[in-house]
Amino acid sequence: MVSTEGLGRLAIVLLAVAAFAAIGVALFVVYPTSLTDLFGVLVALAVVGVGVRVGGNIASSLFPGYNVAEVAVEGPITRDGGGSSFPPSPRGTTADEVVEQIERADDDGSVGALLLKLNTPGGEVVPSDDIRLAAERFDGPTIAYATDTCASGGYWIASGCDELWAREGSIVGSIGVIGSRVNASDLAEKVGLSYERFAAGEYKDAGTPLKELEDDEREYLQGIIDDYYETFVERVSDGRDLEEEFVRDTEARIYLGDTAHELGLVDELGTRREIEDELADRLAVEDVTVEEFEPERPLMARVGAGAQQCAYALGAGIAGLADEREFRLRT
Repeated sequence: MVSTEGLGRLAIVLLAVAAFAAIGVALFVVYPTSLTDLFGVLVALAVVGVGVRVGGNIASSLFPGYNVAEVAVEGPITRDGGGSSFPPSPRGTTADEVVEQIERADDDGSVGALLLKLNTPGGEVVPSDDIRLAAERFDGPTIAYATDTCASGGYWIASGCDELWAREGSIVGSIGVIGSRVNASDLAEKVGLSYERFAAGEYKDAGTPLKELEDDEREYLQGIIDDYYETFVERVSDGRDLEEEFVRDTEARIYLGDTAHELGLVDELGTRREIEDELADRLAVEDVTVEEFEPERPLMARVGAGAQQCAYALGAGIAGLADEREFRLRT
């Protein structure tokens, strides 16, 4: 049985094809100037093709055929999705793009619910919080879905959703913050390098790898991590309705999905199909159609991302520590 929306989409596409076909024939067949009739017919067919595409876009806009938006957070969470490491790491989640996708879904009148797919080990603090806030602002039901891994910054993001679902074997948790630095002072001394300080401000060069870390600098950097950790605990406690002491008692451990569910870190265990059934109940419809919202990237950017993945696979084991040049902070 054909739905009203399906008939409407078909009518719009046929109308657009007819209109562009008439324009193409008129311009390139009926009134040819310097073009041959054959070439005119080919150009007319090309115009018809454009009409099909335009009509399809208009039909999709008027009769979208979906009611749930899916936005994915995959890989390390950063502001720009990458870095200048060697070997180059695979492109991670660009927080600003994810926020834009969630906001675009929220503005889409056809979208009634948000499915936030999480497969991430975590990442930078503020970008993670930006995505959490965007999910929290979404006007409608929001379900975070942990696929393989929802750890650290991924769990931070999930605290902004109504519910967190996972699979029995998903890795969930790691509610903590880490800072790291490489101490290369001994190596520098062996090869004849020395560190000469030019800085304004007592702690401006705290964490520089070419010098020993003083006790007061270590306390200063640890204080920053502690402050971020307290914020993390507060976000999780408020968003997931958990006691702060319980969150601290997890000690940044990771759990399999079934254990996380038993502890209350996960609301439900289920498959993607079961989540869609739950969303259908929430939207009071027979079933839902999910549309993946993705950032639009130029062709060369997509090709470059694929090449970067290959480079990482070939070189990751060679220089895994090469990126540890300074004090780094991440969830």
